[in-house]
Amino acid sequence: MTSTAPKSGPNLGAIVIIGIAVAINLVIAKAMATWSYSWFPPQASSAAAYVDDLFALETGIGSFIFLGCTGVMGWVLLFNRAGKYDESDGAPIEGNTKLEIIWTVIPLLLVFAIAFTSMKVNDTLNALGPKQKYAIGADTSALLSADPMAQVGPIQVIARQWSWEFRYPDGVRSSELHLPIDQRVNLQLQSEDVIHSFYVPAFRLKQDIVPGSLISYSLTPTREGRFRLRDAMFSGAYMSVNQSNVIVESEQAYSDWLKRSAKQALQPGLDPGRTLYDRRIARGDKGWATVPPAPAPMVNDPGDPSIPHDA
Repeated sequence: MTSTAPKSGPNLGAIVIIGIAVAINLVIAKAMATWSYSWFPPQASSAAAYVDDLFALETGIGSFIFLGCTGVMGWVLLFNRAGKYDESDGAPIEGNTKLEIIWTVIPLLLVFAIAFTSMKVNDTLNALGPKQKYAIGADTSALLSADPMAQVGPIQVIARQWSWEFRYPDGVRSSELHLPIDQRVNLQLQSEDVIHSFYVPAFRLKQDIVPGSLISYSLTPTREGRFRLRDAMFSGAYMSVNQSNVIVESEQAYSDWLKRSAKQALQPGLDPGRTLYDRRIARGDKGWATVPPAPAPMVNDPGDPSIPHDA
């Protein structure tokens, strides 16, 4: 007489535990995605919301994967660990085609989702703030027509070791960048020495400034305030102090500032690297080799670095 072993059905207890764990993981991942919005400065440009949404999506997916992997590892360590003196090999489990398909398809879909969303955001940012690169000496008419939708500009942004200078269409020069709110602004970025990077965290925008090139770059500020402009590229010993402010104000305040500044005589602008360089020279010019800072730019309005910035 022969008998067959009864087929074992699905382990309902394990399915319930896995379902609860996945649900908890989803809740935590969603909470992490929502929390990630608070990690940034306030949104101050039309591009900021799209960048934050993409980061929140990646944070949520990353949190779900991280918690899922560490949760499985923790479960195995607690409940499936071998005995203290068990040095035998684990069971050679293989051939679960269904499981292999699942752990191949799910990451593939996640990667495609992130890639598709990233491309969509990138296309949106290109529409909100188009950029084009020209060689120094390019046709001026081409530069002026680089962004026909711009309402303000072009404003020249000149980066140096280690200072910023901004030149406006009416000839006004400043050490701090003034912009009217809710108007598309066209900037012409250029470097007079090494590579720099125009980075305003509150705008969620960053553009490298390549020597020998003019870069037409547009953006739309959407929040009034004083926001920090940083040189995000390692451009030498004092690059960390190569900072200034972007002041977003009403259209009337912006117009009034241009009129006031035009009446002021040119004077030395902000030169944040000079103090550190002079201190170095006074101490015997020791340390890594560096170059002296470029002369302070001559501007109508040097700004006031003592005023606290909003972000």
